[in-house]
Amino acid sequence: MSTNIPAEAETENEEMSFEAALEDYLQPDFGEVEDGSIARGEIVRIGDESVLVDVNFKSEGEIPIAEFQDSEGNLKVSVGDKVDVFVVHKDELEGTIRLSYERAKRMKVLDDLDEKMQNEENVTGRIIRRIKGGYVVEVHGVEAFLPGSHVDLRPVPDMDALVGQDFEFRILKINRRRSNVIVSRRVLLEEERESKRQELLKTLEEDQVVHGKVKNITEYGVFVDLGGLDGLLHITDMAWKRIRHPKEMVQLGDDLELKVLNFDQESEKVSLGLKQLVPDPWVDIANKFPEGEKFSGKVTNIVDYGAFVELEPGVEGLVHISEMSWTRKLRHPSQVCQVGDEVDVVILGVDSDRKRISLGMKQVRPNPWDVVSEKYPEGTVLEAPIKNITDFGMFIGIEDGIDGLIHVSDISWTKKIRHPNELYQVGDVVQAKVLTVDKENEKFTLGIKQLSEDPWSQIPARYPVGTNVEGKVTNITDFGLFVEVEEGIEGLVHLSELSRKKIKTPSEHFEEGQEVSAKVIHVSGDERRLGLSIKQFEEEEEQQRNRELKNQPGAATPSGNNLGDLIRQKLEDSE
Repeated sequence: MSTNIPAEAETENEEMSFEAALEDYLQPDFGEVEDGSIARGEIVRIGDESVLVDVNFKSEGEIPIAEFQDSEGNLKVSVGDKVDVFVVHKDELEGTIRLSYERAKRMKVLDDLDEKMQNEENVTGRIIRRIKGGYVVEVHGVEAFLPGSHVDLRPVPDMDALVGQDFEFRILKINRRRSNVIVSRRVLLEEERESKRQELLKTLEEDQVVHGKVKNITEYGVFVDLGGLDGLLHITDMAWKRIRHPKEMVQLGDDLELKVLNFDQESEKVSLGLKQLVPDPWVDIANKFPEGEKFSGKVTNIVDYGAFVELEPGVEGLVHISEMSWTRKLRHPSQVCQVGDEVDVVILGVDSDRKRISLGMKQVRPNPWDVVSEKYPEGTVLEAPIKNITDFGMFIGIEDGIDGLIHVSDISWTKKIRHPNELYQVGDVVQAKVLTVDKENEKFTLGIKQLSEDPWSQIPARYPVGTNVEGKVTNITDFGLFVEVEEGIEGLVHLSELSRKKIKTPSEHFEEGQEVSAKVIHVSGDERRLGLSIKQFEEEEEQQRNRELKNQPGAATPSGNNLGDLIRQKLEDSE
C-alpha cells in the first residue's frame, strides 16, 4: 500500500530535521573532545581494514582493525559496542578526528600502573624477549623494560633461560610522554632476602643443621645462601677426603644440607660444614687398616711424587713414587698407574693425628732382589745379553727389571779399553762372574776379566829384579817410556833410567815401536807395576864386555889404556 505525502509536508519535515541537526551541532557537549584525552565512543561500522567509532564529533574516527584483534587475528568487538579511545588529533575546520584504541588501553593501564607504583604494589609480568641491556616484560598488556641489573640479586648465568617465565615485579618509573614503564625484580628479592635475614639472625646458632643454595664457588670454598644470609663452606670442611677444588663436589645452584660450625652475631659471619654431618672415617683408623695388610683402592690423584689411593670414602693414602716398583727407576707415577685405576696396596704406616697413611704398591709382590741375591751368589758365572753400553761399562739383563753392571775396568786384566764398544755391541751375549750383589743399594756388579787369573799375579815370579828383558816401546811421555814385555804387560823406564847420558826429551832418542832391552829394577804384582832400566842394562853389558876383554890374552894393564878409558868415561858421565 502506498502513501501519498503532500510536497508541503515533506518540505516542512526536512526543515525540522535540519533544525534538529543544527541544534545538536550547537549543543555545548558536542565536539568537546581534546587532543590527548580519552573519549567514550560507539562502534558504528566494521570494515575489512578499519573500524569507525563515533565519539560525538562532527565525524567518526577511523581506527585500524588490527587494534581490535587478538594475537590470533580474531576480532574482539562488534557494531554497537561502547569503547574507550584515545584522541590523537582533531581538525575543527575539516571536521576530522584521529583515534586510537590501543593507546587508550595503554593510557588506562598506565593509570593503573601509576597507582600501583605510588602504593608500592607488586605486578605480575611475563618476560617475552631479551634486548640490549635487559628484557621486555609484558605487564597488563603493556610492554615494560626490565634492566639486566634488576633481574636478580646476582648475575644470571643463562640470560635466555628466563624468557617465557612469569615473575613478580615492582614498578620503578613511568614516563607517560613516551609511554615507557621500567620494572625491577631485584627490589622484591632484596626485600625478601632482608626479611629472611632478620628472621634467620634470630634463630641461627652453632651445631644447627641448615639448608642453603650454592651461590658462588671459589678455589678455597663455597658461598652458600642460607636465605638472606651467606655462609662459607671451606674446602677443608667439604669432605673427609682430600679434594683439589670444590667443583668436584658441588655446582652453582645446588641445594645443600649443612651444619653451622661457627656463627658471629656481630659480624654476621657463618662458617659451615658438610663433612661434619657424617662420622669421621679416621676414627680408629689404625685398627681398620693395620700395617702390613694388603687392601684394594682407587687412584684418585697423581702428582709428581706419587699417587693418592682411596681406601674407603673419606680415607686416602699416598703411594710414594719410590714405593711403586722394586726395579724400575720411574720418572713419573703415571708410568705405573692412572686416575681411576683399581690397585692393590700394602699399608706401610698410619699417622692418625695427621690423618696420613703411607702405602706401597711394590710390596704386594716379593722383592726380586731377594731372589737375585739367593739365585746369584758372589762368584756365580752366568751368561746374559748386553742391554746397554755406556762410557763406564755395560749393563746386562739378569732378571726382569734387574740389570748387572760390568765396569770397563773389569773387562780385561791387561788391555787398556777406552770404551766398551771397542769390543762389544748391544745384544751380544757375554759370560761374566758375579762380583757383588748389594740388595740394600740395589747394585749388581760382574766382571769378565775375573773369569781368568790375573796375569800380574805371576809377573814377580817371571820377572824378578835383575832380569834382563826385551820389549817394544808402546808409549813415550815426558817422564819416560812404556815398554811392553809381553802381551798386556808393560813396564816403565823412568827418565832417569834411560841412559847414562842426561836426556831431557825421550822422544828425541826413542820412537814408538822401537825394540829395546832393559833390566828389571822393581816389580809388584799387587801394585801392577814393573820398573825397568835401560841405563843399568847398558852398564851391565859394558861391564861384561870389559871383563871379556880383560880375560883375553895380551889384554892391556890397568895402568895402560884401560885407565885412560876409565877417566874418559868419567868425564862423559859428568857431562
